[in-house]
Amino acid sequence: RADALAPLANTLHGFVESGLRVLLTARTRTQGDRMAGLFRGYGIELARGVEPFTPEHLRAPISGKVQIVLGELSHGFVLATAALACVTEGEVFGDKPARAAAARKAKKSNTEAFLDDLSALAVGDYVVHVEHGIGRYLGLEKKQMPLSRYEELQGMKPVSVEVLLVEYVGGKLFLPVTRLNQIQKHSGAEGKVPKLDKLGGQTFSKTKARVRDEVKQLADDLLKLYAQRAGVERPPLPPEERSYKEFEASFEFDETPDQTRAIDDVMEDLEKKRAMDRVVCGDVGFGKTEVAMRAAFRVAMSGRQVAVLCPTTVLAQQHAQSFKTRMAGYPIEIAQLSRFVTKEDQQKTLAGIKAGTVDILIGTHRLLSKDVHFKNLGLLVVDEEQRFGVTHKERIKTMRAHVDVLTLSATPIPRTLQMAVSGLRDLSLITTPPVDRRAVRTFVTRWDPHVLGEAIKRELARGGQAFVVHNRIESLSERAARIQEMVPEARIAMAHGQMNEASLERVMADFVAGKFDVLCSTAIIESGLDIPRANTMVIDRADTYGLSQLYQLRGRVGRSKERAYCYLIAPPPSAMSDEARMRIAALERFTELGSGFKVASLDLELRGAGDVLGAEQSGTVSAVGFDLFLKMLEEAIAELRGQPVVHDVDPDLNLETPLLLPDDYIDDVGVRLSLYKRFASADSEPGVEAIAEEMEDRFGPAPDAARTFVRAMALKPELRRMRVLGCEASRTRVTLHLAGDSPLDVAALVVLVAKQKSRFKLTPDRKLSARFDEHDEGDAIDRVQALLSELSPLVRAN
Repeated sequence: RADALAPLANTLHGFVESGLRVLLTARTRTQGDRMAGLFRGYGIELARGVEPFTPEHLRAPISGKVQIVLGELSHGFVLATAALACVTEGEVFGDKPARAAAARKAKKSNTEAFLDDLSALAVGDYVVHVEHGIGRYLGLEKKQMPLSRYEELQGMKPVSVEVLLVEYVGGKLFLPVTRLNQIQKHSGAEGKVPKLDKLGGQTFSKTKARVRDEVKQLADDLLKLYAQRAGVERPPLPPEERSYKEFEASFEFDETPDQTRAIDDVMEDLEKKRAMDRVVCGDVGFGKTEVAMRAAFRVAMSGRQVAVLCPTTVLAQQHAQSFKTRMAGYPIEIAQLSRFVTKEDQQKTLAGIKAGTVDILIGTHRLLSKDVHFKNLGLLVVDEEQRFGVTHKERIKTMRAHVDVLTLSATPIPRTLQMAVSGLRDLSLITTPPVDRRAVRTFVTRWDPHVLGEAIKRELARGGQAFVVHNRIESLSERAARIQEMVPEARIAMAHGQMNEASLERVMADFVAGKFDVLCSTAIIESGLDIPRANTMVIDRADTYGLSQLYQLRGRVGRSKERAYCYLIAPPPSAMSDEARMRIAALERFTELGSGFKVASLDLELRGAGDVLGAEQSGTVSAVGFDLFLKMLEEAIAELRGQPVVHDVDPDLNLETPLLLPDDYIDDVGVRLSLYKRFASADSEPGVEAIAEEMEDRFGPAPDAARTFVRAMALKPELRRMRVLGCEASRTRVTLHLAGDSPLDVAALVVLVAKQKSRFKLTPDRKLSARFDEHDEGDAIDRVQALLSELSPLVRAN
């Protein structure tokens, strides 16, 4: 709150009146400027500008003024013998941990922040403006913004600002970077070029109205599903027992910080009365399975059954072995149900599930069959949800209403991601790689016998193994023969989904055991296989695979300390579709560890977000863009719940000073765009401060123009709170355009305006103006800060 510094300001006035020299310390110049602006609003006279601290500041008298210096000081002090008082930034704004917590609270979730990022926006990309609709981004420009008639009458001068240029039918939009929160990158359906909206026309308004109606129906369906879940209470798990502590301690690796957080999230969910529905999104090999094992162990030991649903028989078998090895010695019965299991064993397992003697059942979609009857199912673990078909997902959805659900995914499907982002499902991200894990080097090439032969030979020479993925069963043997010609010494095996269970199981087991050097297979190896010695992969005709599928395939290598290599075989760019080129380029770009969430988000852009609940992957989202769709969904849900829906206002700033981040300070346009949007979207002063600190940490001390921009953006949260539509300010006058639902107390405002010789004026169209003495210190931003400090006590409590 802007008036929260009044007690401290009174203390500083007291120090000055007592004849003390006063120093305020700030860690960064941006924070120093911010302090200067705030205290000027309380009539405190400041000496000079913000300066780096020197010992001279302790000796030189600064009569009747306060000096702000840059420096780290843990606590303030008053030294009467030296007539000196020192106050730290922490004592002004609160200590750093408390402010960091406030900044974290003010920040959006990491999922929302990622989707808000404009750093990858390129000239020619499509964007969505909340009012004007779909346009084409043409770049950033510095432009002198024209003044309104009102601003001309007030004697204001036009200033240069950096604007985002967007092309529409019938004109171009110049959007000041201070309002970049109004724009998002367009996320449309794959291969579909969106139609540009007309600037100032009614097309986008009609589109929004249509989508809003559809979203209301969707929100109603969602609420019914989640109300059904909320209404089903189950006994929470008892507190962790000694057996779980022992199981936890038997994990042979050190948990990464993200993995620990994900485990804590899941355990917290299981100890609530409401059923869990959590997505754990972590890159391949980052430890998602261990999260599932911990949850399965606790649920099984509490007397409830666990179902682990895998997309392939090979993965089901590997999970079954891992679970049995990890839980050996505990009274937990683990069974497997897939086409690798004989009919006789399947019947025994089905009987055990029904009787309750089987505690954990691991299998493929066979688990969803009508003849599988659990006695007391407590937890459903779904591994790689995107690999299941529509019918299976509908069955999972039915089960989700009654039991705890834990979904594991390296690249969650857009629908899952959508629900996690919009807060309807809980999301835990594991982005920290295991110790010693190295990124997979990725190369795009044509089919070149020399290049590929050398790659496989190098892998075999260091004692490793290789995958060659060719997704056509009829020509797989021909591909294997060509590999044999390239590398005559290699022992080659083949694997595909049409092999009988025993043969496929034997081939996979022999490859894991090292009896073969090269496995030529279809995409059956896509999910979950853990073969640390296999560290080279060749993917034939990579342009025919989906982005998530490519990412999953590449994840089969690089699961040890060894450097891994992936060769994407693709035709020349001119022979590929635009979408295929984007997929290949994305896989080249996202090579760093922990890219799965980025791949999922790009997949969302390429394929379209789709219908959250139904079978279709394409829906109404591309009409308004993903971010606006989510906002509509959140508003519709709030409305149906009977919660008040308050539409945000976005104050327009005209402060007689250029507002931009200089390109010689941050020369990368994408990074500037990203920072502009984050500053414009920040909903609290601590949030603005956190971004400014990060900026200075990355790019060094901010120049004057950047510090001015940060100070201006720090005004917006308070202007939003007062529902200010626009703010014009000079050194002599500040005018606020108040919305009709401004929380400022009108009666108190009238009293303020009616005082004799009042410097305030309120017009019938809700323009509130205040005059200032041009001889006072400070600039237009200081004047706005001072006015907000005066008005803050007049804000009515909610």
